[in-house]
Amino acid sequence: MTPLEITDRLKAKLGDKVVDAKIDGVPDPFVKIAPGAILDAALLLRNDAEMEFDFLMCLSGVDNGKGILGVVYHLYSMTNRHKITVKIDIPVAEPAVPSVSSVWAGADWHEREAFDMFGMTFTGHPDHRRILLPEDYPGHPLRKDFKVPEFYQGMKVPY
Repeated sequence: MTPLEITDRLKAKLGDKVVDAKIDGVPDPFVKIAPGAILDAALLLRNDAEMEFDFLMCLSGVDNGKGILGVVYHLYSMTNRHKITVKIDIPVAEPAVPSVSSVWAGADWHEREAFDMFGMTFTGHPDHRRILLPEDYPGHPLRKDFKVPEFYQGMKVPY
């Protein structure tokens, strides 16, 4: 399937839960989904025989600035040999999104990294804790508003 066909199929099944799409003139065509619908979209993308996205290549957190965080899902179908990127936007004030680790097991560590670095909460995640930093680390270092602490656990931070 082409990215346009995938987008049209998602729009037909999810309706207005498909918020936006950029297919032409971009290196990675993407579909933007309403945050609350990401689990429904993931199940559809994986289970629909014509799409069959059985491989989550990458899940990344993004700080879009102006109080908006994003999650980017790069998907590939090993069976059908096509790919698509799915994006969602969530407010910094309430950075919660449903986990897709029940759909793609590989999302487990990716979601933990996004939680650790950006402070996003993945509801329904089986092991929602930091993966790179200590549990008591103050803040989320990849957010644009992050300030490196002058001291951490009584030691001067050399930055």
